[in-house]
Amino acid sequence: MKNIQNYNIVIVDDHLLFASSLGKMIDSFNRFEVLFTASNGLNLKEKLAQSEVLPDIILLDVNMPILNGYETLIWLKEVHPQVKVLMLSMDDDEDLIIKMIKTGAKGYLLKNINPEDLQHALIQTIDQGFYYSEQINEILMDVLNGKKNIPNFEFKENEITFIKLACTENTYKEIADIMNLSPRTIDGYREKLFERLQIKSRVGLVIYAVKNNLIEI
Repeated sequence: MKNIQNYNIVIVDDHLLFASSLGKMIDSFNRFEVLFTASNGLNLKEKLAQSEVLPDIILLDVNMPILNGYETLIWLKEVHPQVKVLMLSMDDDEDLIIKMIKTGAKGYLLKNINPEDLQHALIQTIDQGFYYSEQINEILMDVLNGKKNIPNFEFKENEITFIKLACTENTYKEIADIMNLSPRTIDGYREKLFERLQIKSRVGLVIYAVKNNLIEI
């Protein structure tokens, strides 16, 4: 008979060996057991529809095919807001972390986390509703204190169009086709904007666009 004090965990990750190893680790923790694993967001939707119970926590990989972590997180917040989501990633990019927390994730874990910290993260998420590591706390404090704010700039019409398209799933080549511009011109837009806004990635551009109301999520 299942211990009523146990909490159900679901792992969503397209790397099956990692998901299996993580599942075995979690099953060894007191109070926790793995309900099932899924290979991507679409697979998660299918398995949740078939499951008689909802998980207490979902460990959600950021980078997955078919339906990635960000898209899946948005869906979960709309359809199952009571389920707590902790993001999993190898990437500790600050802008990416802010994006996930702002979208509704209750925490952000690096995949090289040690077992003790993982168990602590799960317990904190159950007991307090979220788990913010020291790194995330520092990032959030920077945001609150205005240290990560980026100055507003005036943009040309084509730059605004490019920024909005860059916030979609279109590739840079597809953006060039949509704007009837050469890929080299689009590369130039990207490089100049990255330099002006002091960002290093497309994710950073999305974060800037959201913060400055250039797009809505």
